This record gives sequence, C-alpha cells and structure tokens, in this order.
Amino acid sequence: MESLDQTINSYLDVWLGPRDPRVKGWLLLDNYIPTFIFSVLYLLIVWIGPKYMQNKQPFSCRGILVVYNVGLTLLSLYMFYELVTGVWEGGYNFFCQDTHSGGEADMKIVRVLWWYYFSKLIEFMDTFFFILRKNHYQITVLHVYHHASMLNIWWFVMNWVPCGHSYFGATLNSFIHVLMYSYYGLSAIPAMRPYLWWKKYITQGQLIQFVLTIFQTSCGVVWPCAFPMGWLYFQISYMISLIILFTNFYIQTYKKKASSRRKEYQNGSTAAVNGYTNSFSSLENNVKQRKQRKD
Repeated sequence: MESLDQTINSYLDVWLGPRDPRVKGWLLLDNYIPTFIFSVLYLLIVWIGPKYMQNKQPFSCRGILVVYNVGLTLLSLYMFYELVTGVWEGGYNFFCQDTHSGGEADMKIVRVLWWYYFSKLIEFMDTFFFILRKNHYQITVLHVYHHASMLNIWWFVMNWVPCGHSYFGATLNSFIHVLMYSYYGLSAIPAMRPYLWWKKYITQGQLIQFVLTIFQTSCGVVWPCAFPMGWLYFQISYMISLIILFTNFYIQTYKKKASSRRKEYQNGSTAAVNGYTNSFSSLENNVKQRKQRKD
C-alpha cells in the first residue's frame, strides 16, 4: 500500500506541480487513496443499499436526524463565520487572491477549509439516511454526482490551493448549508413541517451561489494574479455542470408540479368535481403514506 501511495503521489506531483507544504501531515491529505476508497464505498452503498432495503421496513431515524442536521447546521455556521472573518483579516482581493499573500489569515482559511473538506465526508450520511428511510426517489443523479465529486475535488484543492481564491465558493456553500440543514433538521420533527416554507428558496439560493461563484472565478481569469489559472477554469466548468443539473431538478420538482396542479384545476378533474370519490382516495393515500413513513 505504501508503494502504491508513493506511485500515485509521484504522478500527481508531475501533473499538478508541487503541493502546498502547509497541509503536509494533515488528516487524510497526504495520500489520495483513503479519499478514493471512501468515494468507492459510498457509490457501492448507493448501489447496494436500496436493494438491501427493498423487502425491509423503513427506519424512522427521527432522533438521530435531528442531531445530525443540527450538528451540520452549527458546523456550517462556524465555517461561514471563520471564512468571512479570515477573508476580512487577510484583506483578500475579491477579483483575484493568491495563496501566499494573506499572512496569518491564510492559515486560518486553510484550517477552516480542511473542515469544509472533511464535512463532505460527513455529508455522505445524507444519502445513507435516504436509503435507511427508503426515500429512494431522493437519490438522484444530481445528488450522487454532487456528493461523490465534492469530496474528491476538495482533496485536490486542499493539497494545491488551500486558501486564496478558493475561499469564495466554500463561503457561499457554508451559508446555504446553514439554511438547508436547519430545514432538514426541523422537517424531521412532524409538528414543525407545516411551518417550513423555504425549501424551494434553498434550491434558488444554490443556483445563485453557482452563478456568483462563476462570476467571481471569472474575475481571476480576467484580472489574473498568482493563483493557478487551471484551477479557475476547472471551477467554472464544474459550476456550469451543477447549474445544468440543479436547474433541471428545480424545473422537475417545482415548475412541472405547479403546472400539473393548474391543469387539474382548470380541467375540472375528479379532485374538484367528484368530492366523494376523491375524498376517499385522498384518505386512502394518507393512510398508505402513514403506514409507509412510520414517523
């Protein structure tokens, strides 16, 4: 295993240049193999998990979901605060910021971004909870692509560009995750569900985040500094892929559903005309849902 690590590391050093020595010896960063193995295991569980749960009752997981989501909300809030204050202390340039001119603030950013990288490993649990609760419809191509890719991308970021211009996307994403995980934590409590109204706006916020990240990254291309240009082009490409997938998700989830509801109402569907039939059907569906959810 050690010889394999050395071989992979030597290839990476040839392709990407020397690593940032400030993260040498940090947990999970010296070698790529652990991050790669975690990602492969994640994909295997995504593939095998639903098959394993097929003939089993879904788990509620309500208590642990509340704890998990509150924990990630607090971690995201901590990262957002530390990144904002670190950028302020280092006098970071919005248009382009290299990785060595921020002084002690650079190390503050590096430490926070390691937690950001590690949080992507923790967030694999999002998918595992979907599997355990048999919410398989939520395990979309977008969901798996986003979770599996982020851990790997941030391993490379932490080894080569662990501060400077890398801060922006992580800062916005941490803020969005405060909103997202607080929503999921509260939605795990049945009594709170009627009062949760901002789910749609989380997806809108994510799309705005990607657009702003592309704009800020493009500034580094137009007004370059010592930040490696290749990383900027990669980030723009990755953000475009997320915009395409998240836009498709938003249209499928909100626009088409709203359109179908309007059509049913306008066409005088059984929901509006045959009150008895649909009242019974609605009651039957509610009973089925209660049996399935068990929470």
